[in-house]
Parts: sequence; structure tokens; C-alpha cells
Amino acid sequence: MRKLPRVLVVEDEPSIAELIAVNLRHNGFAPTIVFDGAAAQREVDAVLPDVILLDWMLPGESGAVLARQWRKSERTKTVPILMLTARSDESDKVQGLDAGADDYITKPFSTQELLARIRAVLRRRAPEIVNDSVQVGDLTLDAATYRVSFRGRELKVGPTEFKLLHYLMKHAERVHSRGTLLDKVWGDHVFIEERTVDVHVKRLRESLGEASTMVETVRGAGYRLTALNSPARTAQGSTLSAT
Repeated sequence: MRKLPRVLVVEDEPSIAELIAVNLRHNGFAPTIVFDGAAAQREVDAVLPDVILLDWMLPGESGAVLARQWRKSERTKTVPILMLTARSDESDKVQGLDAGADDYITKPFSTQELLARIRAVLRRRAPEIVNDSVQVGDLTLDAATYRVSFRGRELKVGPTEFKLLHYLMKHAERVHSRGTLLDKVWGDHVFIEERTVDVHVKRLRESLGEASTMVETVRGAGYRLTALNSPARTAQGSTLSAT
């Protein structure tokens, strides 16, 4: 029998939580409902879910705090997190994504949109199996072993940032628009905003450390990965702007 994807619903409003759970069950998911951060942590410790629907405003620790904690843990850092919240300002969305959420859904939302977003993050969690390796300058990525290194030192890169880096390295020296990166890295998830790309580029640069300047922002066009001190970087330097 096919295993149903486990969805942990962390929502302090019982009526909303139950509505979400009913729709999940009817559409081939196995939901578990909890109403606060402490209960959510107990569930995660007991059985790792396939995806987490996380309300921002919770009793005790907020959803943003929980997301940061889970992203720092080796056990939970790859679990997709969808933030559910009534906070709709752009600054709130950026804060939620920076905290570690893979997607951000504002209330009220349609159940069909929610289901589509869940399916999308689950598709992204199971990327194409590629066993190639690629090198640009002193930066090396080995997809078979899921390792990234710079000048011989291994770097810790998150799952989405790994896919983003892999694509940029395989198409180095080219400028890629945010829309192109969404299509090539995230897939056909039409709900994700282009701002999401900027957030993950920021995370990628933080992970790359000394190699962060290899990921360049081309003003008005998008992003490009280039070798440090390459001719392309020197010739096009006047067009660049850091995010």
C-alpha cells in the first residue's frame, strides 16, 4: 500500500485546523493536528512529517521561532515548511521566508490553493536524481554525494539552495531571470512569488561564505554565477548590484 504523506498541522484555531485536516484526508494525506509549539516539537521528535503547515501566531513560541529551530537541526532542516498566517505585508513574508519557510500562505486561503502548494513543495523535496559533478573556479558541487566545497573546504548548503546552486553552476556565466530560476529550480509551482528567489539567493550566499561573491546580481535582469576574478566578472562589473 502506498504510504500517505504525513502533514503536521500546527494551528491554534481548532475550526481552521479541522477544516484543513478534513481536506487533507480527502485528498490523500495523513494529517496530524497540534495547537501549540510544544506539542508540535513533540510530534516532530516522535515521527518526522513529510511537510509542516505552521501558523505564525501560536501560544508560547511563534511559528517563526519554530521554523528557525527546525532549520538548524540536522534531522528537520530538509522538511518543507509552509507558513500559515494572517500577516500579509511584504515585510512579514520576507521575515517568514528568512525564518526558514519554503512558502507563505496568507489567511483566508482557498483549500485548493493550499493543496496545490503542499503538492508543489513535496515535488521539490524529491528532485530529479542527478549524479553529476560540476566545478566553477574553486567551487565544486557533487550531486551524487550531495557535497559542496570551496578551495577544498566543505560547505553546508540547504536543500533548496543546493538545487539553486547546481543550476547556476551548470549554466555559469549566464544571466538568469527570477522567473527562469523559478521554472528551472522550483518547477511549475505557479503560486510562488519571484521574491522567494531573492530570499534563497541570500541564504545561498550566506552558505557560500568566501565564495558568496560568485553569485552576482545583474541589475534589472537577475542572477549569474561566475568564477572569482573571471574576465566576465571584470568586464560586466559596472552592471552589478548586490542584494
